[in-house]
Amino acid sequence: MIYLEGETSKSPLHLSFEYEVVRYPYFGCKEKNCGTYSKPALYGEPDKLVPLFPQIRTIAARQAKMAKKPSEKIRAFYDYVIREMKYDKSGEGWGRGDAVWACTYKRGNCTDFHSLFIALSRSEKIPARFEIGVPIPQDQESGEISGYHCWAEAYAKDQGWIPIDATEAKKTGKVDEYFGVLPANRIEFSRGRDLVLNPPQKGEPLNYFIYPYAEVERAPYPGLEKKFSFQKLKSS
Repeated sequence: MIYLEGETSKSPLHLSFEYEVVRYPYFGCKEKNCGTYSKPALYGEPDKLVPLFPQIRTIAARQAKMAKKPSEKIRAFYDYVIREMKYDKSGEGWGRGDAVWACTYKRGNCTDFHSLFIALSRSEKIPARFEIGVPIPQDQESGEISGYHCWAEAYAKDQGWIPIDATEAKKTGKVDEYFGVLPANRIEFSRGRDLVLNPPQKGEPLNYFIYPYAEVERAPYPGLEKKFSFQKLKSS
């Protein structure tokens, strides 16, 4: 995270950040090989919009009934979300990652898909975490990135952290290809929900952290304009 502070000005302030990254498929990790990346205990409690809701608990228990291993429960929850949810960004209510809303209306975008998956997992005492970043188009060499993308991981004692992308599985129909592996078509920016920054912001904890956040005179400032772009480099 980059933190900046300074005096306000009547003229616009332009900030530009450039990163050079190496992308590769991610297959999850065993706890002993994860280092500080692991810590399953951090991802078992409810978030503001991912509560341990009675209806979700009931669904989780039903879906996990035939599973013998934690990894089998994770797969059952993944299959349930893909089967029941519809990728639909019409109207209002979607995009907040509200697990109860997603469970009720069974539609939304990637935040809604994976919030429901995380709620199901945590209802069965399986740590699960929300991850968000930007998608990198596979068929373009450069261009502007229109928005964010998110996915999730769940921790199974028999396999370690298992990554999933239920949204891409739903869109493409390639269910097996997005369970236990994430292709190199993304860059992760942050992890978790209800985030308190360092140093702490004066506003409420962030629902998730993908776009720049600013405060003016100790109050959130909503007037930021943002743009993401990419250019693929030849590997060396």
